Amino acid sequence: MIYPLAFTGALASLALWFLYRANDTKSKLFQSSFFGALGIYVLSVILADASLGTKLGTLFRDFVAMAAFGLAFQLLATNKRWILAGSVMALAALGWYYEGYMAHTFSRENTGLPTYDPSGELLVELAEGSGEEALATVVRKYGLKLERAFTPAFPDATELDDYYSIDVPPRYSSRLNEVIRGLQGITAVDWVEPNEMVSVSPEPARRELPGINKKFGINDPGLAHLWGFEAMEVDRLFDYLDNQNLAPERKALIAILDTGVDAGHEDIKDNFKSTKPAYDNDPKGHGTHCAGIAAAVSNNGVGVASFSRDNRFVQVTSIKVLSASGMGSQRTIIKGILEAADTGADVISLSLGGLSNQTKERAYQKAVEYANEKGAIVVAAAGNSNRNAKSFAPAGVPGVIAVSALDEELNRAVFSNYVTDLDMGIAAPGVNIYSTIPNGNYSSFNGTSMATPYVSGLIGLLKSLDPGLDTNTAYEILRKSGKKSKNVKETGNLIYPLGAVEELERQKQNPL
Repeated sequence: MIYPLAFTGALASLALWFLYRANDTKSKLFQSSFFGALGIYVLSVILADASLGTKLGTLFRDFVAMAAFGLAFQLLATNKRWILAGSVMALAALGWYYEGYMAHTFSRENTGLPTYDPSGELLVELAEGSGEEALATVVRKYGLKLERAFTPAFPDATELDDYYSIDVPPRYSSRLNEVIRGLQGITAVDWVEPNEMVSVSPEPARRELPGINKKFGINDPGLAHLWGFEAMEVDRLFDYLDNQNLAPERKALIAILDTGVDAGHEDIKDNFKSTKPAYDNDPKGHGTHCAGIAAAVSNNGVGVASFSRDNRFVQVTSIKVLSASGMGSQRTIIKGILEAADTGADVISLSLGGLSNQTKERAYQKAVEYANEKGAIVVAAAGNSNRNAKSFAPAGVPGVIAVSALDEELNRAVFSNYVTDLDMGIAAPGVNIYSTIPNGNYSSFNGTSMATPYVSGLIGLLKSLDPGLDTNTAYEILRKSGKKSKNVKETGNLIYPLGAVEELERQKQNPL
């Protein structure tokens, strides 16, 4: 509240300064109070919990408004018969300005900072053997509502069954840190963290590429748009799989955790395995686009293709963790990871994420560990903010393979986060990516969301050849066999499917 009060105080002092400018004593008093209030205002903006861009934009906007108010006050001071009507108009204008701009300036939605799920802002881990009654005092004090956050099929394998979701009433939303401190003060509470929101919004590609002439030995007409197949030399992978007569030990299952998948799409349905009918549609289109990149049916005379000519190696499934509008939360994603692992997924593909202010993603990490224990490898998008992916979740969570996006020249895409500070960062094509969208259609999008299923599809191929493959080994294979990008320190190596399969076969023949 200091920010709008200081701004209002500065305006009031400015108005009185102009009004009493003929009175030296009062003029100096209101001049001093104006600069004092102005200093407090500037300090409140500087110390606000917001990005530098938001702070600079706020200062510029408010100074322009203050200048406009100052001009009006100066005119009123020289036409005192209008001062009453002018003052009423000024107050109305200030009220409009506050409601329209200032009241929302430092809300989390407008600061570039993480936002929290309004239906359950916090995730709380209780000590083993403790029940929700341990939270009773704080629950009563703030009128909190709580429910068990996660129900893994194998609760003995994780501590996530000890987590509760906490819904904070709107009247206490501005005192969230106070609520958190209250919870942290309870002996039975092991951990408290915000339930951060994520969203996806596919960015349509601005242009389509000309046809690619190289022959891949398949008849999918959309291949002409798959510049990534050229960059990754997928034709060499196809030939190697055929010439070496490689067969899968079993078909690997890739779980797309997203807005759903159009299970009936002409280029997906023959590679699709349904885990729940409610997941087999996609009102947003984002999940269907990702599914086509990871596991489209190749050589079927329609659409696009994936990393197998004969479709023997992988199949894809859907688990909805985002709403029809593309919104979700840390809790919905973790529930999806647990469900995918319990369903038997070999690869969990997360073309989603968001900026996080948490120094430790404890709940996410426990979910990844649970998935790893069940045999799944977790792959996530690095993010599209041209920032350090370490500050984004789940990309920055230990144990996750994070994927950056490359453009057609193998530069880091202008939007792609960089993976320099991550232990497991890798790159894939993520600009002008042509793939499936609902209702039998196709379109091109940009994003690390599009790069991620390329990596998931390749890891699925590797898992089909070696079902025991773990995350660290898979990443080392991708890193060691990958091709250099133009900004390799920022992106990691570009995945090279032929090299990855060859490296896997060498390791199988010469185990350590």
